[in-house]
Amino acid sequence: MKKSGAALARFALEQLGVTHTFGIPGVHNTELYDELNNSKSIQPILVTHEGGAAFMADAVSRTSQSIGTLLIVPAAGITHAASGIGEAYLAGIPMLIITGGIHSQSDFSFQLHEMDQHSLLAPITKGSFLIESHAEVIPTFYAAYQLAMRGEPGPVFVELPYNIGNFLGEVNAMPEFTGLEPPSQFDSTLVNQAAELLVAAKQPGIFVGWGAVDCQADLIELAELLNAPVATTLQGLSAFPANHPLHTGMGFGDYSVPAGQTAFEACDALLAIATRFAEIPTGSFSMQVPENLVHLDINPQVFNANYPAKIALEGDARLIVPALLKAVKDLKPQANKLPHAETIAQAKAAYLQEWQAHSQDGRVNPAEFLQTLRKELPEEALVVADDGNHTYLVAELFPLLGPRKFISPTDFNAMGYCVPAVIGAKLANPDLPVVGIVGDGALLMTGMEMLTGVSNQLGLVVFVFNDGELSQIAQAQALPYNRKTCTQLAPIDIQALANTVGAEYLALHQAKDIQPAIKKALDLAKQNKAVYVDVRVDYSKPTRFTQGVIKATLKRFAPQDKIRVVSRALIRKLTG
Repeated sequence: MKKSGAALARFALEQLGVTHTFGIPGVHNTELYDELNNSKSIQPILVTHEGGAAFMADAVSRTSQSIGTLLIVPAAGITHAASGIGEAYLAGIPMLIITGGIHSQSDFSFQLHEMDQHSLLAPITKGSFLIESHAEVIPTFYAAYQLAMRGEPGPVFVELPYNIGNFLGEVNAMPEFTGLEPPSQFDSTLVNQAAELLVAAKQPGIFVGWGAVDCQADLIELAELLNAPVATTLQGLSAFPANHPLHTGMGFGDYSVPAGQTAFEACDALLAIATRFAEIPTGSFSMQVPENLVHLDINPQVFNANYPAKIALEGDARLIVPALLKAVKDLKPQANKLPHAETIAQAKAAYLQEWQAHSQDGRVNPAEFLQTLRKELPEEALVVADDGNHTYLVAELFPLLGPRKFISPTDFNAMGYCVPAVIGAKLANPDLPVVGIVGDGALLMTGMEMLTGVSNQLGLVVFVFNDGELSQIAQAQALPYNRKTCTQLAPIDIQALANTVGAEYLALHQAKDIQPAIKKALDLAKQNKAVYVDVRVDYSKPTRFTQGVIKATLKRFAPQDKIRVVSRALIRKLTG
């Protein structure tokens, strides 16, 4: 039979359960866009910028069972999307990246968009495929999907040349997708050894990352059996419910909230699940990890990279955590009382009161805002944060309850994530409330993308924490430099931006307006309206994370560098 490569690609994507593609049409992919326009199961979404498309695809993968999929032009589309692709790569998020390609049988050189896209994407993808015949189209897409989902997930690139995508070619069959390959088996002997080590510990603790986000019920039971406090990474904040008495927050140690600091003080054995012990969740590597470390991860390269593991368990947390729970149950069938619960609860309450007592005239207290937002949102709501000071305020002050209910940039730390990701999350979860929290600096990067939400009649809310500076870096500048360089922003007229893209606008400038503004914004979203809320936030109090990271970084300086930094700060403070 004769089929165009675009028709074959459409069939493959439908077989893989793709629900949306994100991108902008160009001369090399118009045939595939035309095919998708006729699909009953795939909706192609036009974006304003391919960077936003990548963040949308990332959010689809994080919040649904479908794989986020880019359909973009070659060359410039790839470079525009690179930040979102890199974000997914470092975060272990599956993604399909599809571009058209130059006419592979042409006699001419210097074709439009001609470049080696595969070399460009090599550092931020798991692999790439160049389709060379019509017969390869469907098998290639299936292979790309398998690679994206196998082991630690990640982005995979497929290039469909113009002459294959647009023209007819002979194929013998159109095979259906038969399912993902089964995950690798794990070492049950090591699982039993890990259970013995944890049960024998006087005070075990648990540290959880994103890869365990689907193990919440088993993690709760395991924590209760071990009487173990539970901390999470930034990306893994929704892997363990914040309303559980053993939950302490993001990280543990001097950079964490007091609950994490006190509950883990006597920790003599740590179960770390699906975490690389990267810079952010360890407070710039200041986390104190006990010698008895059980490290569980799907990627063996993370073992012993930053902290030596007593037992390294390679495999998928969704398989190993239930096995570990069973092994612990065999050794310790019943949970005792939870002695840490009262201490954790008291520490959380005291920290919240500390924040609520802090105020700056004319600004909105972030703790009051986040606590009110939690009360107004249903438990199943999805919350998206960008990269910035607000990210760590959410981590410290906003209780996250359900799995996959919070997403944000992490190790790649790309600003501009929130607005597109809110759109992607809402498209993938149309029946759930979706809200975003973005700083004014990050808003400047992708704020126009809200047009995509408006044009698709999506009900969503983005709260803009507006303080006139790049506050996370500005606060980090304050101590060593006693001045702020290139972190002050020009004033932004957020109402004008909302009007430009057709979104609703609400002003939230004073504490008394917090509850009414949040309620009105959520009511507008229920009417399928996109909303920007201008929150004049009080950033005068730094988070524990910011304070801890600054201290940890300074401690690592050589003595002469430490003296230089401290003396310079003192001199500038005295001289103004």
